[in-house]
Amino acid sequence: MSAKLRIVVHATASARRNHVGGCHDGSLRVSVTAVADKGKANQAITKLLAKTLGITASQIELTSGHTNRRKVFEIHDAPANLQDAIELLKNG
Repeated sequence: MSAKLRIVVHATASARRNHVGGCHDGSLRVSVTAVADKGKANQAITKLLAKTLGITASQIELTSGHTNRRKVFEIHDAPANLQDAIELLKNG
């Protein structure tokens, strides 16, 4: 059985720089320079999360919040230590 991990993200599009880190109402804060147009920001967030967490973008699925700042991503085949890494990002 593959491990699944759900993370809630507070997204900011059209930011000055790409950044993952910090916490907003219990959500992981993610900023991307891409504009929120036709899914460009969602795609950029997915790629940035994958790079930051050391997993492939194909493991990450946006399950809700396609047009909202509050997004829920599901990570398929998540490594055992991934939740700890996410908590460190929230606190850092």
